[in-house]
Amino acid sequence: MRPNEQRIVGRSGDPAPLSGRIAADNASLWLLILANAAALVIAWQQHWSLLMLFFPYWVQNIVIGWYSARRMLALKRFTSGTTYYDHVQEVADPLIRKLIARGLPTPEQFVKRNRVKFFAAHYGIFHVGYLMFMIFAIQHGNLSEIPVPPTTGVDVAWLAVSSLLFVLVHRASFKRNLEHDRQGCPSIDALMFLPYARIAPMHITLVFGLTLGYAGAVMMFGMLKTFADVLMHWLEHRLLATSRPA
Repeated sequence: MRPNEQRIVGRSGDPAPLSGRIAADNASLWLLILANAAALVIAWQQHWSLLMLFFPYWVQNIVIGWYSARRMLALKRFTSGTTYYDHVQEVADPLIRKLIARGLPTPEQFVKRNRVKFFAAHYGIFHVGYLMFMIFAIQHGNLSEIPVPPTTGVDVAWLAVSSLLFVLVHRASFKRNLEHDRQGCPSIDALMFLPYARIAPMHITLVFGLTLGYAGAVMMFGMLKTFADVLMHWLEHRLLATSRPA
């Protein structure tokens, strides 16, 4: 097998095909769908403005970014472009051991740290911008043609509940992903860009959804956000369906 060639887990001799184990584990997907549905139901029952509805999803995006960065740093085997990195193989190399002895990062560590730094800066800028926009809209009491009513203590409490649901769901998903990563060989570049799919529903709703009125905008955002979550879940599992031999 050539150095950069990958194989699909599940050939003869594999104790349990990784792709089969991932496909069978749909609990995280259903929990994610339920968390989305709960946030939308709370928003509808509490008559939240569209802006208030954005807040728990903004928190969700921050949580996803946090766990994505931790996941990239925790990788032991991964690819970047056509290059394969393996922590175990690197530390067995005498030249790499000299780098470690001098306190320098190994090639694997260098790639991971650079990807995480870029991701944290770029992804963070998007969400700082969104936060400033939401604060500005609250202070001025409107979001385009849709009024933004004052925020009450009850709103804040339900906002905390819906945000906590997303934190718990993604924390559990993160733990499962770490186990899958230990048995697979994901692309760190793909893992870095996947969270950006969560931003698209906000962009689309702000550009097109506001013309639909409150109900139309909420329905549009809810459907787009749930679709983005399901799509990201599927893509993550596709990425983890390949592995390299030990």
